[in-house]
Amino acid sequence: LLKKVLVSLSSFKLAIAELVLIAALSSIGTVIDQGGVPDFYFKAYPEDHPFLGIFSWKVILALNFDHIYTAPYFLGLLALLAASLVACTSTRQVPLVKVARRWSFMKNPAGILKMDAAETLPDASLGELGVLLSGNGYEVFSEGSCLYAFKGLAGRLAPIGVHAALLLIMGGGLVSALGGYHGSVTIPEGLDLRLGDGLNPNGILATPSPTMDLNIHVNKFYIEQYPNGQVKQFFSDLSITDAKEGELLRKTISVNNPLRIAGATIYQTDWGISTVLVRIDDSEPFNLAMAPLRKGDNKLFGTLIPEGVLNSKGISILARDLESVVVYDKKGEFVGVRRVGSQKPIEVDGVNLVVDDMIGSTGLEVKMDPAVPVVYAGFGALMFTTCISYLSHSQIWALQKGSSIIVGGKSNRAKLSFEQELTGILDSVPEHV
Repeated sequence: LLKKVLVSLSSFKLAIAELVLIAALSSIGTVIDQGGVPDFYFKAYPEDHPFLGIFSWKVILALNFDHIYTAPYFLGLLALLAASLVACTSTRQVPLVKVARRWSFMKNPAGILKMDAAETLPDASLGELGVLLSGNGYEVFSEGSCLYAFKGLAGRLAPIGVHAALLLIMGGGLVSALGGYHGSVTIPEGLDLRLGDGLNPNGILATPSPTMDLNIHVNKFYIEQYPNGQVKQFFSDLSITDAKEGELLRKTISVNNPLRIAGATIYQTDWGISTVLVRIDDSEPFNLAMAPLRKGDNKLFGTLIPEGVLNSKGISILARDLESVVVYDKKGEFVGVRRVGSQKPIEVDGVNLVVDDMIGSTGLEVKMDPAVPVVYAGFGALMFTTCISYLSHSQIWALQKGSSIIVGGKSNRAKLSFEQELTGILDSVPEHV
């Protein structure tokens, strides 16, 4: 029964079907946002306008497409593929390696002449043939009138390495899916946050790490803009601090330029406006919290000074960036624009308003994935063993019959190149008259 199961699992057609299904599900997980709250999918994938005409929020949530990489069916497919790789290795690759390592001298001329490439050399020496084969990278063994040579045994071993690398990658992916931490945080400039407070476990294998006790402090946040005012890039000057040792690392991050420390990776993903610092007439400066009014590429933030506060009658302040604000009066009518820090007052509803400063906030995505080194090692091993698997395993037998040599050989791949190589070697064997 076990042998039948192994033979079924090692089916090439089954492995291809598994890979196609995994690739298809991975594609779905790439185009559909992962890990969002239900309300996000209600808005982003409405029933009346399903994504690609198929994926509404009902379909996405019913089929677990919102967290597809940790869904039971996806993990089950990975487990089935792993079982197929193990079965193929045990039933096909290991026996091939055993056969490749098992060799014997051939003493039957007819058997040698039936090989893929065979030739008879009159008046030639077996020893000189062995020297030429050795010079061309072959391991040569001889006994009496018989010779055996081979090269490229690593090409036979490489498929086992390829399977082992794939298993390593999938194992790392499983640990990553069930054992890491992730989270998104928004921190105003000048404040800090304990790293662990913004993280959520990915699954049941997640275990706390001392790295979670580190603090993220935002030294400065600033935006780089295009000439037309559109946001080009945004930057966060971050310090990672420890309660005992102080600052451990300081780095300015931006999109596609994260900060990495002690197994944690901090990505720059978003930005916002936290507060605006204003003065009314001769008052002391005070902070007003800014609320996001519109998200996406064209962000908009706003705040309101309620009536009765420092003689204000309901002033509205809107901002699209950290450079300037737009002011509206009590009736919602446009009053004017002021650059932040210009110290130039703007009169609105009978009071003078001065905008001293604007404080931005940085949106960070934090990930702790203990399996990253394992996955990287698996991909490195996969590339190396895949290249090695292209090496041909070539074998040559020769038999001295009187003054003549009967030579034959075979190769598991690149047969034409092998025949050309063997012909060149045989042409170089000296003829003894």
